[in-house]
Amino acid sequence: MPKQFYVYILASERNGTLYTGMTSNIQRRVTEHKQHATKGFTDKYNVTRLVYLEQHDTFINAATREKQIKTWQRKWKLRLIEEQNPNWDDLTETDGNFIP
Repeated sequence: MPKQFYVYILASERNGTLYTGMTSNIQRRVTEHKQHATKGFTDKYNVTRLVYLEQHDTFINAATREKQIKTWQRKWKLRLIEEQNPNWDDLTETDGNFIP
């Protein structure tokens, strides 16, 4: 199975602090954020809710998209999140099971 890459946005709460990242292992990375395993921005501001996720087939595509989103105005990021996840649900939980 080919490797997949993910671009994601975490939030502290609805309309709260946002963090955009990229990984090849979304479950591991989000778990690290939720457990505050790495000291830094997401730990300091309690940014742990996965509110946006997109999948890419190549590292280059994912890295390019991550950089693009990071340059966006906040209102564009909010619109992107709300188009996919209008309730700002934590996408890591559905009946206790991790998504994707």
